[in-house]
Amino acid sequence: MTSTTAIVAAIPPPRGETRLMLARLGRHRSAMIGLALVVLFVAVAILAPLISPYDPIATSWSAIRVAPSAAHWMGTDEIGRDEMARVIFGTRASLLAGVVSVLLAAAIGVPTGLLAGFAGGWIDALLSRLVDAMLAIPFLVLAIALAAVLGPNLRNAMIAIGITTAPIFMRVARGSTLDVMTHDYIEAARAVGNPAWRIAVRHVLPNIFPPILVQATLSIATSIIAEASLSFLGL
Repeated sequence: MTSTTAIVAAIPPPRGETRLMLARLGRHRSAMIGLALVVLFVAVAILAPLISPYDPIATSWSAIRVAPSAAHWMGTDEIGRDEMARVIFGTRASLLAGVVSVLLAAAIGVPTGLLAGFAGGWIDALLSRLVDAMLAIPFLVLAIALAAVLGPNLRNAMIAIGITTAPIFMRVARGSTLDVMTHDYIEAARAVGNPAWRIAVRHVLPNIFPPILVQATLSIATSIIAEASLSFLGL
């Protein structure tokens, strides 16, 4: 045990991939511009009641389909509602749909992918075939079907989009787990007697976080578009 401990101590710990990712982000000008835009949209969503010039649901029969002007920067719709106010408050619904759907998808897909990649064997085969079956169905078609079954409202739409997006996170988490499992520090953790759950939570999960974060940012945009599509269809 003493020799094993000495070997483990001699192995340098893995450099934090999350720290490297943040360092690269800070040096990337386009990424920082994108981050500033995201922060701007989040601020608009949070401060909507303070910056909106009108009530987004207030109608005015004297201002139906008014062209953009100083009073209505984006004009009004067919029942006199201010379009700019509706866009500002609509930011809340869009961001909420995107973020909540992705959080739900990650909550389902990441543990499932971690389990499949870590356990292997028949568990991996079963979960992988289930994910393959879900991915065989077009994303939007499956979301429409789930939203129609659950009922037409924003909460059910977010649930439908989250379930539909979960297989993607499962695939990313599984692939990243299989890659991390080949590293020496995983073998070292096993050698000193760490239980499987501790290796998965303390050593594997933190090191698969960067690709999951990248997938989450991409999925938020996809989820917002899917939410808009479901809204257009009345779901």
